[in-house]
Amino acid sequence: MRHLHTALWGVLPYLTLVVLVAGTAWRYRYDRFGFTTRSSQLHESRLLRVAGPLFHYGLLFVIAGHVAGLLVPESLTDRLHVSEHLYHANALIAGGTAGLATLAGLALLLHRRLRTPAIRAATSRSDRVVYPVLITVVLAGLTATASGATAQSTYDYRLGVSVWFRSLFALDPDVTAMAEAPLVYRVHALLAMVLFALWPFTRLVHAFTVPLGYLVRPYVVYRSRGRGEVAAGAGRPGR
Repeated sequence: MRHLHTALWGVLPYLTLVVLVAGTAWRYRYDRFGFTTRSSQLHESRLLRVAGPLFHYGLLFVIAGHVAGLLVPESLTDRLHVSEHLYHANALIAGGTAGLATLAGLALLLHRRLRTPAIRAATSRSDRVVYPVLITVVLAGLTATASGATAQSTYDYRLGVSVWFRSLFALDPDVTAMAEAPLVYRVHALLAMVLFALWPFTRLVHAFTVPLGYLVRPYVVYRSRGRGEVAAGAGRPGR
């Protein structure tokens, strides 16, 4: 069992990272035009206008919550005089709301894909693999959030899962910290690693092409046609 824990929590995270980075580089080199969501907006836009923002904004807040929960140590929040009750209440309310929004948006996107024949026909094999994984990752995360809020729960993920996650950056994985975590946390972490390994080979890769350049690029100046130009054009032969 010790060797299994070492493989799962000491080796697999680094293998996942290698697949994610190498797969993305390979995809960019050999399928650069495939860095796209394969937009289906022309086929149906009513549900997409609701489901798209619900899923994407919910996912952004979920990622922000994970960054804060996994990377910010308990000692820092103690120095900031943030009580454990306040911290966990905020994690439950904000994280739970973001997770439910993500799940609702994903459910609407899947309903739209299955209901619209043209979109259903354009569904690739990679879509059929990644969607179930994505759903189970979100469900496992919501379950872990809910279980940590129960009165019977005595597990503090900030002293277990977070310690393991931060130890990965030091190249000295604390395997025991993760091996002793409740099952739902371990399932959530394993499913997340599966998702990241699949990421470069699915439509999710478009997340790396966010057009941040639009924030700093110069304005595009359009020259309007003045009255004098209109008048001159109207007096030309053949007009």
